[in-house]
Amino acid sequence: MATSDLCVRHSREDGVRRITLDRPEALNALTPGMRDRLVALLDAASADPETRAVVLTGTGRAFCAGADLRGGVAGGERRTGDVARTLRLGAQLLIAAVLDCEKPVIAAVNGTAAGLGAHLALACDLVLAAESARFIEVFVRRGLVPDGGGAYLLPRLVGPHRAKELMFLGDALGAADAERMGLVNRAVPDAELEDAALGWAARLAAGPTRALALTKQLVNASWDSDRAGAFAAEAAAQEINLTTDDAAEGLAAFVERRNPEFRGR
Repeated sequence: MATSDLCVRHSREDGVRRITLDRPEALNALTPGMRDRLVALLDAASADPETRAVVLTGTGRAFCAGADLRGGVAGGERRTGDVARTLRLGAQLLIAAVLDCEKPVIAAVNGTAAGLGAHLALACDLVLAAESARFIEVFVRRGLVPDGGGAYLLPRLVGPHRAKELMFLGDALGAADAERMGLVNRAVPDAELEDAALGWAARLAAGPTRALALTKQLVNASWDSDRAGAFAAEAAAQEINLTTDDAAEGLAAFVERRNPEFRGR
């Protein structure tokens, strides 16, 4: 099953939903329509029992060059509140859709990831980067404040000093350095990126889907919770998870000394 709409292609096979930004002539810069389509597809992945993992990537030389600013921030008459509303219903909504997706999301960063495009990749649960990929906090080059959740995501990934270095200077960060800093899980040769991403996605799609969703929620919530809150959330998640068929299968397989066969429910 494969469809194409608003420069965003998507397909689903063997439990893996592939979402591909397909506007290579513009380095996959996100139009409002593309952004909204991504949000809808991520929401659909959450609700679709046949989707058990998501791979997000781009075509051409870039993963995503960020938001398409032509006629946007600098153009037209604005009233107080317009920009904040646009961000809340646009870039921030997109990053939230990745963070809140109930299925694991893998970013396969095939080239430049700049601005909102970098934050889109870094919001994913796992990040694989081609060796030619570059991450750029481009906002300072445009005289802008980082948006799309950047000031929330980056300090939690690399600490405040590294985050400020990236955001203040706006230098391009190569895949190897991004791996060393902990921004990406793996830097792989360009020719191996797709196979690596689909290999991880296949493993996730064969896993206990509800347990993975609850684990994702726990890890993401841990950024903003104290120990008591984290322990309470953990206990509640385990309580919920033990009602699933996959938990029963996993425990039975352990007792019977066989490999579990998880079905995502």
